[in-house]
Amino acid sequence: MANSYKLATKDSPVVCSLCGTYLKQEMQSIYRQINGLRDHRNIVFAEQLANLEMFPFEPVVVMQKRSRPRLRGNFLLRFWYKHIVKKWPPPRPVGSVGRENEYYHPYDLVDLLRKNKPDLVHCYYGHKAVKYLKMLKDAGVPFVISFHGVDVVKFIHREGYREELSAAFKEARLVMARSVSLLERLKELGCPADKLRLNRTPIPLSNITYKKRVAPEDGRWRMVQACRLISKKGIFTILEALVLLIDRWPHLEYALAGVGPDKEEIERAVERHGLQKHVNMLGWLSQDDLQDVYSKSHIFLHPSELTSENDQEGVPNSMLEAMAAGLPVVATYHGGIPEAVASGEDGLLVPERSPAELAEALDEIMSDRDRLEKFSAKAAESVRERFEFEGQIRNLEDIYREAMGLERLGVDMTPAIGGG
Repeated sequence: MANSYKLATKDSPVVCSLCGTYLKQEMQSIYRQINGLRDHRNIVFAEQLANLEMFPFEPVVVMQKRSRPRLRGNFLLRFWYKHIVKKWPPPRPVGSVGRENEYYHPYDLVDLLRKNKPDLVHCYYGHKAVKYLKMLKDAGVPFVISFHGVDVVKFIHREGYREELSAAFKEARLVMARSVSLLERLKELGCPADKLRLNRTPIPLSNITYKKRVAPEDGRWRMVQACRLISKKGIFTILEALVLLIDRWPHLEYALAGVGPDKEEIERAVERHGLQKHVNMLGWLSQDDLQDVYSKSHIFLHPSELTSENDQEGVPNSMLEAMAAGLPVVATYHGGIPEAVASGEDGLLVPERSPAELAEALDEIMSDRDRLEKFSAKAAESVRERFEFEGQIRNLEDIYREAMGLERLGVDMTPAIGGG
């Protein structure tokens, strides 16, 4: 599709990208959207700043936090909750803030929106939309919400949160998600189907070099995974699968790039399974360093698992980048992964939490040189067809236009997800 877009000018519509933190290291894909707009000017509002050297952008405005007005009246009830039962803040209103403070907002977001007058606000993450909802309504600005994975379950069991989320769905012009599976989950949570739009991760393929994968002559198979070190990523299942493979493939290596709260537990599991010679924990890597690791690898692993809190993946960004580089994928039938990986064509998918089936799939690829090469070429081809950067940015800006009541320039990429 030819690029019919122009670069934004001073007369272009203004979008406000609203974030909690601008930006955590793992939010590379959000930066690509914020920094990649063509037809819209963009301003970022955030509660706090992080990693500006990684994600340079102007303007970024830090919202100022405001002190909550002291409650007046009902001294005895306030004393009871604060000092006797020690539940503070109390579970129900126990006073008033006074008429002059009845429109209290925890941040100066309303003032910022009224001053900058954006045509649309894009609120990143669903739980942040719930947090900012009253301020967005009081500012009187149209807004859209994008969901990214964990935010379809975050706080979902907190008392009153489902009702707050339903209110956010009602007020939002449109609601986006990165995969069809997440769209379906949002529909289950009560979002009207006619508001849902698919907003896939844009991958800058021009920065990724394709390399056809061939079997190593020395038997030193290199597998790689890049992710946050958390249980959802299936890392412990991988370690159990490696135990089943090393007798047949004694020189295989597994490189794990990333940081996260499970790092020490993973290190203990590596030692417990006797895999110290086979596992290389690389820590956090820059995009250039990660691409270098990909270029030296043969297979990308991402056997994601549904957590006990029902936290699921969208479509993992690192997996898409690995596929674009020509790495076949071995992963699971989980979340949005089957929307990117066609099992038997550009990789293999197995059930979650099954070390034996994961090991079998890896052995199948390593034992069939022709299949490895076929998967490699197809992986790069399929990602370029469905996740190319310019096409996804065009789709995002079309969603903005639609939310502003303007005509889309392209075709809606959202598949049918049923009524509701």
